[in-house]
Amino acid sequence: MSDAEIRNKRAGYVRKRGAMNADRIEEKAAPPADSQRKPRRKIDRRILRTREALGGALVALMHEKNFEDITVQQVLDRAGVARSTFYEHYRDKDDLFVSDVEDFLEMFSTALKRHGDISKRLVPVREFFAHVREVREFYLALVTSGKLNDVQTLGRGILARSIDERLQMAGMETDAVRRAAEAHALAGSLFSLLDWWVSKGMKADPQEMDDLFHRMAWNGLAGR
Repeated sequence: MSDAEIRNKRAGYVRKRGAMNADRIEEKAAPPADSQRKPRRKIDRRILRTREALGGALVALMHEKNFEDITVQQVLDRAGVARSTFYEHYRDKDDLFVSDVEDFLEMFSTALKRHGDISKRLVPVREFFAHVREVREFYLALVTSGKLNDVQTLGRGILARSIDERLQMAGMETDAVRRAAEAHALAGSLFSLLDWWVSKGMKADPQEMDDLFHRMAWNGLAGR
């Protein structure tokens, strides 16, 4: 895994250690509002490099040990960043981890919209699964560290909002509450499908998984 693969994307879930191919996700989405997180301003390249160094260091350490055994000092030593600089951006290692995951999931959830996709795809499943296959070592590190559930819980909420928007674009005529519930159910089913796919060795082609997810999604919605 080459450090040269790291792009301007800090999402730990993305790293190979690296970012997605240029034909997949290229832009950094604005992070969601969170009253408990330090407010984020538009950041310059120096700050971005610092955050990428910290995120990369955390990811590298997660390949080596359980998340709970990682200390902020170990992250700082690996990244070559001063402690005072770390606390200008994050409260603790959990804040750093969640920030990376949020950035990736937000970026992924808005990919179809940003790329002008007008198909009936609700989520870029093919790209998502293909990337998980590319970063399988990190995915397994998430499992080992006990952080996978945190990622999926956050992902269900973020992807549900995006699916809700895609359903509206597709002309789904239903009330907002029901549509939101369906979007959450579909987001949950996506991660269930991902779990199954990983448990089977990631052998099925990501395009097959994309087709399967959307076939089940639209068949379910049609029969409601």
